[in-house]
Amino acid sequence: MAESMKGLKRSHRCTEVTSKNIGETVTVMGWVAKSRNKGGIIFVDLRDRSGILQLIFEESNTGSENFAKAESLRSEFVIAVTGEVAKRSGAANENLATGDIEIIAKDIRILSEALTPPFPIEANSKTKDELRLKYRYLDLRRPDLQANIMMRSRVAVLTRAFLEEEGFLEIETPVLTKSTPEGARDYLVPSRVHPGNFYALPQSPQLFKQLLMCSGYDRYFQIVKCFRDEDLRADRQPEFTQIDMELSFVDVDDVIEVNERLLAKMFKETIGVDVQLPIQRMTWQEAMDRFGSDKPDTRFGMELKDVSEVVAKSEFVVFKNALEQGGSVRGINANGQAGMPRKKIDALVAFAKDYGAKGLAYLAITPEGEYKSSFAKFMTEEELAGLVEAMDAKPGDLLFFAADKNEVVWDVLGNLRLEIAINLDLLDKNVYNFLWVTEFPLLEYNEEEGRYTAKHHPFTMPMEEDLQYLESDPGRVRAKAYDIVLNGTEIGGGSVRIHQNDVQERMFEALGFTKEEAYDRFGFLLNAFKYGVPPHAGLAYGLDRLIMLMAKVDSIRDVIAFPKVKDASCLMTDAPNLVDDKQLDELCIAVATKEEEAEAKNKEE
Repeated sequence: MAESMKGLKRSHRCTEVTSKNIGETVTVMGWVAKSRNKGGIIFVDLRDRSGILQLIFEESNTGSENFAKAESLRSEFVIAVTGEVAKRSGAANENLATGDIEIIAKDIRILSEALTPPFPIEANSKTKDELRLKYRYLDLRRPDLQANIMMRSRVAVLTRAFLEEEGFLEIETPVLTKSTPEGARDYLVPSRVHPGNFYALPQSPQLFKQLLMCSGYDRYFQIVKCFRDEDLRADRQPEFTQIDMELSFVDVDDVIEVNERLLAKMFKETIGVDVQLPIQRMTWQEAMDRFGSDKPDTRFGMELKDVSEVVAKSEFVVFKNALEQGGSVRGINANGQAGMPRKKIDALVAFAKDYGAKGLAYLAITPEGEYKSSFAKFMTEEELAGLVEAMDAKPGDLLFFAADKNEVVWDVLGNLRLEIAINLDLLDKNVYNFLWVTEFPLLEYNEEEGRYTAKHHPFTMPMEEDLQYLESDPGRVRAKAYDIVLNGTEIGGGSVRIHQNDVQERMFEALGFTKEEAYDRFGFLLNAFKYGVPPHAGLAYGLDRLIMLMAKVDSIRDVIAFPKVKDASCLMTDAPNLVDDKQLDELCIAVATKEEEAEAKNKEE
């Protein structure tokens, strides 16, 4: 039976008890991680969020009633124990922070009994994700998961303190907003008071933080929940957290400078990593040409090489067709991998096809300097030698080539180099390589919609020297945009915003919006700009992704207290779920099943 805490106060968390407390009487509380009855003496490992502490129960010290309680303990019972701190009687446990001490228990209260958990509460759990997420409240007791959640808290506190010292104000922005369907799908919320109308949950506080700059608040930040109705993956959730900021009277360098110092403080004080400042910068074009990605992982080489000129006169039809259609031929060098089995090479060819490649040409150079290739018979010896030289290859190397439109070649080889690096275990999680990627294309052409869309959002400032091309050659215009990349993951991004009305109108025209459409979607912002708007810029970090990399885990689910699974559902609460008809009636909403919709359609026909 559970007992009361009346008159009892915890004096220490488990790992707050140290050898300095030997001889003192302390009261500790937590969960039973393990209990071992050795006949006349019971050893209990007590766990709280700080760690593990060993308790010793002997009938001569506790009395028969307390000893009987200790005998009844099972995993996950919640207990309070008062006892004397002593030097550990057996060998010290170097794996525990409290490994050189133990508590000689004098009194115990069982505050709560527990059923046997459906899986062991232990670090590096091998239990299937589905089961752990169904019982997430138990999963969250695991020491490694608790360490991640506590790291997240520490980063948030450090960020707030740093930005406050830098003159930022923490200001909350609305969660119920207007839908502005440019980009990812919105989560919609029906309005009871305005039947047939919907709020949207914010994909970011973008428009509101720009309005705050119009309102003169100068420097804003917010650690804020955002929502996107997108397909999930390891680094994406339907609801996620941003460290969001906006600054007035600044340009690109000002935003980068303050954020570099924030990152340096964050990493040093949280995980003891020194971030070398200034962080390397690379233009989008250079990142794509060298790494095939706008978020390149620079922990390893295997950079792309453009060999289009080398094979310009080749009769190999794959190379020839790509060049004739305005594409390129590029390759990567997997150093020392000429002996890779054909089965693995075939798997990489299949992998490349998933990213749009029609095929993947390869050339292995044996240690004796001979060529083994999928295309050598279509090339002259001189052409093959020229390729090998252009790729800085040597005996023992394995070369892969892709030929197609630039976008396809970049995507194929960019992902292929990562896949090879994973297979060869080249990605060291103890190395933190930061990189600013700058000068993104302002616009990208959407074939389905037959128009240009914003690479980031419609309020991104073009580079001044490219404004002349906004109407005549929109795809050529670069943006004053910047992403911060860590180990091949984009952890944040931002831009200088447009603050001149004429430039904003030209931007909307380039996006195919009429003036009426622009005002219908963004009128409240455009009207605010008529009353004096300062030059401003901002940036937002994905806090979940950032903590994932700091914690060296592979999924953001391991750094979020209550995450969703792949289909955006919560296995623990069974959300989303049906609601009462009364609730739907109040919202003037009727829900039709797919079967009902099909039946109605058949009747119409």
